[in-house]
Amino acid sequence: MQAVIMAGGKGTRLVALTKDQVPKPMAQIAKRPILEWQIEQLKNNGITDIILVIGHLGEKIKKYFGDGSKFGVNLRYFHETTPLGSAGALYYVRSLLEEGAFFLIFGDIIFDIDMARMLRFHQDKKAVVTLFAHPNSHPFDSDLIVTDTNDKVIEFDSKNNDRIGYWYDNLVNAGVYLLERSFCERIKKPVKTDLEKDLLFFMAQKKEALVAYCSPEYVKDVGTPERIGIAEKEINNGFAAARNLKNEQKAIFLDRDGTINKYKGLIWKQDDFELYHFTIEAIRKINRSGYLAIVITNQPVVARGLCQLQDVENIHKKLETLLGKEGAFLDDIKFCPHHPDKGYPEENPIYKVPCSCRKPNIGMIQECVEKYNIDLSQSWFVGDTTTDIQTGKNAGMRTVLVQTGEAGKDGKYENTLPDMTCTDLLDAVRRIREEQ
Repeated sequence: MQAVIMAGGKGTRLVALTKDQVPKPMAQIAKRPILEWQIEQLKNNGITDIILVIGHLGEKIKKYFGDGSKFGVNLRYFHETTPLGSAGALYYVRSLLEEGAFFLIFGDIIFDIDMARMLRFHQDKKAVVTLFAHPNSHPFDSDLIVTDTNDKVIEFDSKNNDRIGYWYDNLVNAGVYLLERSFCERIKKPVKTDLEKDLLFFMAQKKEALVAYCSPEYVKDVGTPERIGIAEKEINNGFAAARNLKNEQKAIFLDRDGTINKYKGLIWKQDDFELYHFTIEAIRKINRSGYLAIVITNQPVVARGLCQLQDVENIHKKLETLLGKEGAFLDDIKFCPHHPDKGYPEENPIYKVPCSCRKPNIGMIQECVEKYNIDLSQSWFVGDTTTDIQTGKNAGMRTVLVQTGEAGKDGKYENTLPDMTCTDLLDAVRRIREEQ
């Protein structure tokens, strides 16, 4: 397995740290250059054949790393004499690549991910390009992607777009890619080429094999001094390493209606969806705690014919947008559109079926366990109904009943008692963190 690191950027935003005396990838984080952290991660994942694309002050990178033997890897260099953008150098580099897939890493990120897991995803999808995608705390100024239900990328939403007036998924292109070597043949000339705008954008338009690997693992853009400071803290306290999916994760699963948004009965219109005043702060605290934040919700509004799947997804876009504007995010949202009971006017028979996903069944939770390597014995379920508590019990989790929404008065599982009762979601998160 090989990797290419694009380390030729000038790093204008980091000049306060680099003083333009060292290239951007040599900026220090926790007393080591960004590039050294990247090479160490690749080595930890068994990737030791690495090609560095260097440019501005690139000789300082060569002097520091040499042939890579001191770092346990084999390094080769391609030196851009003129900037070739984020992909133009692949025109030359392809001659150094073996057949098959290789990782492409941008030089201004810190990452700690299970790269073998991402490779399996790439192979299972038979992709030409797989990009690493995740939610982050600032989607409003990030390049976003839109995917279909099979993880295929169908649209790019540039950070330069005016996003006022529409809701969006918090799904950010993180700067880690798996590319088939054959992809490099698309670069016909050694000219400045933008990977996303000049190549991937058209792949999405043509519905080609471009897919998104969505993961909560640690990938952080460290292109500003502020973000370098945050990354340094998260490396030192172990937060970054703990997010690697080689390690078991713990999660706080959240009911939706009555727990994170105001209870108004069945909700199928975006305008009726309104967050509680404490929700953003509560989820922001989860994001910083080491727990994953995952919504698990029954939405029988689809089965009853009140709306379509797309309407529920649009409500969730509103949820993600509102959270993202305030620095909070969800690692995933799962919803069940089914309902087993028939006889409602205008019901949709496709969804009027028994299923394994509708709470208190645990199909949605099991899906998350497999996807994110979650240890349920270290996880919690928070909700406002006895059905939520029964769901958590069925999955082997500890549970919290909140006194918002239905406040446990739904009467369906009266003999099922929660491990904890809290005023609201924010109180629940505080209490869970105290239990850590």
